[in-house]
Amino acid sequence: MGTSDLITLFFLIAAVVIFFQLRNVLGRRTGNEKPRYEQSPVRSRTEAAEAARQDGNVITLPGAEKDNKTDRLAAVDKIAPAGTEANKGLKEIVEADPQFEPTAFMKGANAAYEMIVMAFADGDRRTLKGLLSKEVYEGFNAAISEREANGESVKASFVGIEKAEITEAEVDKTEARITLRIVSQMISATYGKDGEIVDGDAEQIAEIRDLWTFARDTRARDPNWKLIATASE
Repeated sequence: MGTSDLITLFFLIAAVVIFFQLRNVLGRRTGNEKPRYEQSPVRSRTEAAEAARQDGNVITLPGAEKDNKTDRLAAVDKIAPAGTEANKGLKEIVEADPQFEPTAFMKGANAAYEMIVMAFADGDRRTLKGLLSKEVYEGFNAAISEREANGESVKASFVGIEKAEITEAEVDKTEARITLRIVSQMISATYGKDGEIVDGDAEQIAEIRDLWTFARDTRARDPNWKLIATASE
Protein backbone atom coordinates (compact mmCIF):
# COMPACT_ATOMS: atom_id res chain seq x y z
CA MET A 1 0.00 0.00 0.00
CA GLY A 2 1.45 3.29 -1.08
CA THR A 3 1.82 6.46 0.97
CA SER A 4 -1.11 8.14 -0.83
CA ASP A 5 -3.34 5.17 -0.02
CA LEU A 6 -2.44 5.44 3.68
CA ILE A 7 -3.30 9.16 3.73
CA THR A 8 -6.64 8.50 2.02
CA LEU A 9 -7.46 5.73 4.52
CA PHE A 10 -6.54 8.04 7.44
CA PHE A 11 -8.95 10.77 6.30
CA LEU A 12 -11.68 8.21 5.67
CA ILE A 13 -11.39 6.84 9.23
CA ALA A 14 -11.33 10.40 10.65
CA ALA A 15 -14.47 11.32 8.73
CA VAL A 16 -16.31 8.26 10.08
CA VAL A 17 -15.28 9.08 13.66
CA ILE A 18 -16.39 12.71 13.33
CA PHE A 19 -19.74 11.61 11.86
CA PHE A 20 -20.54 9.34 14.81
CA GLN A 21 -19.48 12.04 17.31
CA LEU A 22 -21.81 14.59 15.70
CA ARG A 23 -24.57 12.03 15.63
CA ASN A 24 -24.25 11.44 19.37
CA VAL A 25 -24.18 15.16 20.17
CA LEU A 26 -26.98 16.34 17.87
CA GLY A 27 -29.16 13.27 18.02
CA ARG A 28 -31.30 11.79 15.31
CA ARG A 29 -34.80 12.70 14.12
CA THR A 30 -37.22 9.86 14.91
CA GLY A 31 -40.48 11.53 13.84
CA ASN A 32 -41.62 11.94 17.48
CA GLU A 33 -39.85 15.22 18.15
CA LYS A 34 -41.86 18.18 19.54
CA PRO A 35 -42.36 20.86 16.89
CA ARG A 36 -40.00 23.80 17.19
CA TYR A 37 -41.54 27.10 18.20
CA GLU A 38 -41.53 29.74 15.52
CA GLN A 39 -39.19 32.55 16.32
CA SER A 40 -41.03 35.77 17.21
CA PRO A 41 -40.19 38.88 15.22
CA VAL A 42 -37.52 40.96 16.85
CA ARG A 43 -39.01 44.01 18.60
CA SER A 44 -37.31 47.02 20.11
CA ARG A 45 -37.47 47.51 23.89
CA THR A 46 -39.90 50.38 23.32
CA GLU A 47 -42.24 48.21 21.27
CA ALA A 48 -42.04 45.39 23.79
CA ALA A 49 -42.72 47.72 26.70
CA GLU A 50 -45.71 49.23 24.90
CA ALA A 51 -47.12 45.78 24.15
CA ALA A 52 -46.67 44.76 27.77
CA ARG A 53 -48.37 47.94 28.95
CA GLN A 54 -51.35 47.30 26.71
CA ASP A 55 -51.58 43.73 27.97
CA GLY A 56 -51.43 44.92 31.55
CA ASN A 57 -48.18 43.03 32.17
CA VAL A 58 -45.75 45.83 32.82
CA ILE A 59 -42.53 44.67 34.45
CA THR A 60 -40.51 47.46 36.02
CA LEU A 61 -36.83 46.93 36.63
CA PRO A 62 -35.71 47.86 40.17
CA GLY A 63 -33.35 50.56 38.96
CA ALA A 64 -35.92 52.07 36.64
CA GLU A 65 -38.50 52.15 39.42
CA LYS A 66 -36.11 53.99 41.71
CA ASP A 67 -35.26 56.57 39.05
CA ASN A 68 -38.93 57.02 38.20
CA LYS A 69 -39.87 57.68 41.81
CA THR A 70 -37.07 60.22 42.09
CA ASP A 71 -38.41 62.04 39.03
CA ARG A 72 -41.98 61.95 40.35
CA LEU A 73 -40.93 63.33 43.73
CA ALA A 74 -39.03 66.12 41.98
CA ALA A 75 -42.14 66.90 39.92
CA VAL A 76 -44.14 67.39 43.14
CA ASP A 77 -41.89 70.31 44.14
CA LYS A 78 -42.71 72.03 40.84
CA ILE A 79 -46.44 71.68 41.42
CA ALA A 80 -46.74 72.42 45.15
CA PRO A 81 -44.25 74.53 47.16
CA ALA A 82 -41.91 72.51 49.36
CA GLY A 83 -42.92 72.50 53.01
CA THR A 84 -46.65 72.88 52.35
CA GLU A 85 -49.25 70.31 53.35
CA ALA A 86 -50.13 69.83 49.70
CA ASN A 87 -46.51 69.01 48.88
CA LYS A 88 -46.31 66.55 51.76
CA GLY A 89 -49.55 64.87 50.75
CA LEU A 90 -48.53 64.55 47.10
CA LYS A 91 -45.28 62.87 48.10
CA GLU A 92 -47.25 60.43 50.23
CA ILE A 93 -49.29 59.57 47.15
CA VAL A 94 -46.11 59.08 45.10
CA GLU A 95 -44.88 56.61 47.74
CA ALA A 96 -48.19 54.77 47.86
CA ASP A 97 -49.05 54.74 44.16
CA PRO A 98 -46.42 53.68 41.56
CA GLN A 99 -48.73 54.88 38.77
CA PHE A 100 -49.09 58.43 40.07
CA GLU A 101 -47.40 61.00 37.84
CA PRO A 102 -47.92 64.52 39.29
CA THR A 103 -47.48 66.40 36.02
CA ALA A 104 -49.72 64.01 34.09
CA PHE A 105 -52.33 64.26 36.85
CA MET A 106 -52.53 68.05 36.53
CA LYS A 107 -52.97 67.84 32.76
CA GLY A 108 -55.59 65.13 33.18
CA ALA A 109 -57.46 67.06 35.86
CA ASN A 110 -57.64 70.17 33.67
CA ALA A 111 -58.94 68.11 30.75
CA ALA A 112 -61.44 66.31 32.99
CA TYR A 113 -62.71 69.64 34.35
CA GLU A 114 -63.58 70.92 30.88
CA MET A 115 -65.13 67.60 29.87
CA ILE A 116 -67.29 67.47 33.00
CA VAL A 117 -68.63 71.03 32.89
CA MET A 118 -69.43 70.72 29.18
CA ALA A 119 -70.99 67.26 29.59
CA PHE A 120 -73.18 68.66 32.36
CA ALA A 121 -74.25 71.57 30.16
CA ASP A 122 -75.06 69.16 27.30
CA GLY A 123 -76.79 66.65 29.56
CA ASP A 124 -74.28 63.98 28.48
CA ARG A 125 -74.84 61.38 31.20
CA ARG A 126 -72.63 58.77 29.55
CA THR A 127 -69.52 60.95 29.74
CA LEU A 128 -70.32 62.04 33.28
CA LYS A 129 -70.78 58.48 34.49
CA GLY A 130 -67.23 57.59 33.50
CA LEU A 131 -65.68 60.60 35.25
CA LEU A 132 -67.70 60.93 38.45
CA SER A 133 -68.11 58.89 41.60
CA LYS A 134 -71.53 57.34 42.11
CA GLU A 135 -72.57 60.01 44.64
CA VAL A 136 -71.49 62.98 42.52
CA TYR A 137 -73.07 61.47 39.42
CA GLU A 138 -76.39 61.15 41.21
CA GLY A 139 -76.29 64.87 42.06
CA PHE A 140 -75.43 65.86 38.50
CA ASN A 141 -78.04 63.51 37.09
CA ALA A 142 -80.74 64.94 39.38
CA ALA A 143 -79.92 68.47 38.22
CA ILE A 144 -80.06 67.42 34.55
CA SER A 145 -83.36 65.60 35.10
CA GLU A 146 -84.88 68.68 36.77
CA ARG A 147 -83.71 70.83 33.89
CA GLU A 148 -85.27 68.45 31.39
CA ALA A 149 -88.53 68.30 33.35
CA ASN A 150 -88.77 72.10 33.18
CA GLY A 151 -88.11 72.09 29.45
CA GLU A 152 -84.86 73.98 29.93
CA SER A 153 -81.64 73.68 27.94
CA VAL A 154 -78.13 75.04 28.33
CA LYS A 155 -75.86 76.55 25.71
CA ALA A 156 -72.28 76.91 26.90
CA SER A 157 -68.82 77.69 25.55
CA PHE A 158 -65.75 76.86 27.59
CA VAL A 159 -63.21 79.69 27.37
CA GLY A 160 -60.40 78.16 29.41
CA ILE A 161 -58.80 77.61 32.79
CA GLU A 162 -57.07 80.64 34.26
CA LYS A 163 -55.52 78.84 37.19
CA ALA A 164 -55.47 75.38 38.73
CA GLU A 165 -53.61 74.61 41.93
CA ILE A 166 -53.58 71.77 44.41
CA THR A 167 -54.78 72.82 47.85
CA GLU A 168 -54.93 69.44 49.59
CA ALA A 169 -53.58 65.93 49.04
CA GLU A 170 -53.68 62.85 51.22
CA VAL A 171 -53.75 59.07 51.36
CA ASP A 172 -56.49 57.53 53.49
CA LYS A 173 -55.81 53.80 53.79
CA THR A 174 -55.66 52.87 50.08
CA GLU A 175 -57.51 55.88 48.67
CA ALA A 176 -55.54 58.83 47.33
CA ARG A 177 -57.39 62.17 47.27
CA ILE A 178 -56.38 65.47 45.70
CA THR A 179 -58.32 68.75 45.91
CA LEU A 180 -57.81 71.46 43.31
CA ARG A 181 -58.82 75.09 43.28
CA ILE A 182 -59.81 75.83 39.70
CA VAL A 183 -60.53 79.27 38.28
CA SER A 184 -62.09 79.07 34.84
CA GLN A 185 -63.97 81.20 32.34
CA MET A 186 -66.98 80.21 30.29
CA ILE A 187 -70.06 81.59 28.61
CA SER A 188 -73.24 79.86 29.70
CA ALA A 189 -76.95 80.56 29.42
CA THR A 190 -79.95 78.47 30.44
CA TYR A 191 -83.00 78.80 28.20
CA GLY A 192 -86.59 78.11 29.20
CA LYS A 193 -89.06 76.09 27.12
CA ASP A 194 -90.13 79.26 25.32
CA GLY A 195 -86.56 80.17 24.41
CA GLU A 196 -86.11 82.89 27.01
CA ILE A 197 -82.93 83.10 29.10
CA VAL A 198 -83.71 82.10 32.67
CA ASP A 199 -80.13 82.00 33.97
CA GLY A 200 -76.69 83.14 32.86
CA ASP A 201 -75.72 85.31 29.94
CA ALA A 202 -75.32 84.29 26.31
CA GLU A 203 -72.62 86.89 25.64
CA GLN A 204 -70.90 87.66 28.92
CA ILE A 205 -67.84 85.68 30.02
CA ALA A 206 -68.29 84.49 33.59
CA GLU A 207 -65.51 83.59 36.00
CA ILE A 208 -66.09 80.38 37.93
CA ARG A 209 -64.20 79.35 41.06
CA ASP A 210 -64.47 75.72 42.06
CA LEU A 211 -62.96 73.32 44.58
CA TRP A 212 -62.95 69.82 43.13
CA THR A 213 -61.67 66.67 44.79
CA PHE A 214 -60.47 63.70 42.75
CA ALA A 215 -59.72 60.23 44.13
CA ARG A 216 -58.52 56.76 43.12
CA ASP A 217 -57.76 53.45 44.79
CA THR A 218 -53.97 53.07 44.81
CA ARG A 219 -54.37 49.28 44.55
CA ALA A 220 -56.38 49.48 41.34
CA ARG A 221 -54.80 48.77 37.96
CA ASP A 222 -56.99 51.47 36.41
CA PRO A 223 -54.91 54.68 36.59
CA ASN A 224 -57.93 56.97 36.15
CA TRP A 225 -59.18 59.30 38.86
CA LYS A 226 -62.82 60.18 39.54
CA LEU A 227 -64.42 63.35 40.84
CA ILE A 228 -65.77 62.62 44.32
CA ALA A 229 -66.70 66.10 45.59
CA THR A 230 -67.45 69.58 44.25
CA ALA A 231 -67.88 72.97 45.89
CA SER A 232 -68.00 76.59 44.76
CA GLU A 233 -65.47 78.92 46.32
